[in-house]
Amino acid sequence: MTKEVRLRYAPSPTGHLHIGGARTALFNYLYARRLGGKFIVRIEDTDQVRNVENAAEKQMENLKWLGVEWDEGDDIGGPYGPYRCMDRLDIYKGYVEQLLKEGKAYYCYATKEELDAEREEQLARNETPRILEKHRHTTPEQKAAYEKEGRVPSVHFIMPENRSYTVNDLVRGEVTFDSNEMGGDFVICRPDGIPTYNFAVVIDDHLMKISHVVRGEEHLSNTPRQLMIYEAFGWEAPQFAHLALILNQEGKKMSKRDESIIQFIEQYRDMGYLPEAIVNFLVLLGWSPGGEQEIFSLKELSERFSFDRVSKSPAVFDSTKMNWMNNHYLKAKSVDEIVDMCIPHLQEAGFLEELTTERREWAKQIVALYQEQMSYCAQIVPLSALFFLEEVVYEEDAKAVLKEPQVKEVLVSFKEHIESADEYSVETINASLKAVQKATGYKGKALFMPVRVSITGQAHGRDLGQSIYLIGREKVLARLQQVISSL
Repeated sequence: MTKEVRLRYAPSPTGHLHIGGARTALFNYLYARRLGGKFIVRIEDTDQVRNVENAAEKQMENLKWLGVEWDEGDDIGGPYGPYRCMDRLDIYKGYVEQLLKEGKAYYCYATKEELDAEREEQLARNETPRILEKHRHTTPEQKAAYEKEGRVPSVHFIMPENRSYTVNDLVRGEVTFDSNEMGGDFVICRPDGIPTYNFAVVIDDHLMKISHVVRGEEHLSNTPRQLMIYEAFGWEAPQFAHLALILNQEGKKMSKRDESIIQFIEQYRDMGYLPEAIVNFLVLLGWSPGGEQEIFSLKELSERFSFDRVSKSPAVFDSTKMNWMNNHYLKAKSVDEIVDMCIPHLQEAGFLEELTTERREWAKQIVALYQEQMSYCAQIVPLSALFFLEEVVYEEDAKAVLKEPQVKEVLVSFKEHIESADEYSVETINASLKAVQKATGYKGKALFMPVRVSITGQAHGRDLGQSIYLIGREKVLARLQQVISSL
């Protein structure tokens, strides 16, 4: 009988959902869906010092926003729960006791300071640092003395000697490790009774019947220790796949202090990126679909994703391409959807304090002007500021236009036509521009540039007639008069 395909994403609740974590979750999700398997979300919260309150819930919220749904998890339960490590301490305890009983682990009473001192001495002798075997052999007398001092032991796993451990990685192929170069015995349970990652992850993946472990390459060095624990219990290890790093645009490893890239999904969400664009972009960071197609729905990705097209080389995060892709998705949305995303940004900027029905319709027309231009919805604020500000802000290249000799004649004529028009509409504005051309003889840039600059402060922009209409007749006439008076 074929083993059920079960993959998991197991974040630590130490902060926001990072782009690297989101990509890992997506690769797990897509592979599980393609093979008709299950996708599980498990919260690895054993690092009590670094855990952030509500971080797990926020990460799951942002995964759902991306369109990722899971079959089992801390929020919805499932047959192999609990799905939060700190709720599984009694489970781990039984397996720790089994290894102690079988002589595959031992209580170690050495303090962190003593172990650190030993490490420094080994480094000073140019030796590979390792936990010394002497800690395996605590006599009853030593144990009593240590406990009298108030020492609480950790539990160490006995590192097999002279062994090779090979990881058959779906991305990297065979990777072999020598147990003699791996630092000796390692902690599987801390003095406070909380297991270490390398121990808990094996217990959880085995009991939850995980068939494939897909994670970042930083976990590759942990894998041989995990294989030792699988071996100690006589369990079959899952299939592993370790994903290459995502580099910044300079080709360097990203750090949380790297400000060249926005790194968290929530930030993209807040800026007005679309989830389908982020999903599309992230999956292509390290996976190649083959062919020229670059735009994929989540469903299409789940039908095509496989690890034989995942690169072992790092992927470079190209912000320009990210913006291009989001622009593609923004243009495909209805104006109503986009205006709903833009309004909060306009309100935060103080541009739409009172959102009446009429005011929303006006804002909708402004958003429609810039929908094809925006890379993300927060850009609507600087792009459309000219419609909301009372004073014109002149761009540097626009100032030169107002020094041209025909400007005053053009502006006076245009102002007169706008004032005398029976109604104020895009049609009458365009008709006025044609009338100015006929009256003054100026056309093209000589006509349109002075009008645009005097009203918007910009030498270039969106449709001129529509822009002038949305600014409003009263404000347009005031701006024209201000420039005319200055000439």
